[in-house]
Amino acid sequence: MLVAFSVAPSGTGRADGSVHDAVAAAVRVVRESGLPSRTTSMFTEIEGEWDEVFAVVKQATEAVLPFGSRVSLVLKADIRPGFTGELDAKVERLEEALADDGSSLEDPDSPA
Repeated sequence: MLVAFSVAPSGTGRADGSVHDAVAAAVRVVRESGLPSRTTSMFTEIEGEWDEVFAVVKQATEAVLPFGSRVSLVLKADIRPGFTGELDAKVERLEEALADDGSSLEDPDSPA
């Protein structure tokens, strides 16, 4: 299973609205979990079994709680039983498709 999630506090009282310290606390939890993960500018992706992934998401959310009066959590899951290594494999397949010159695709406008 892949889960992409974003967790951030609100009501921080910071004039600049920055949440990087809280996000760092959440990402630290993810990295310490040992599960495959990737962090981008807006989401952290994590891969593993259902229970272990959601336990890490819960711990990451709890790590953000002290930074504000409330916490927002957004997540998206790709549940594909029997597949592992998809954190990188999905991106590799995309890059291969982008590198394809299109010759293997049928032109929908050409006569059959």
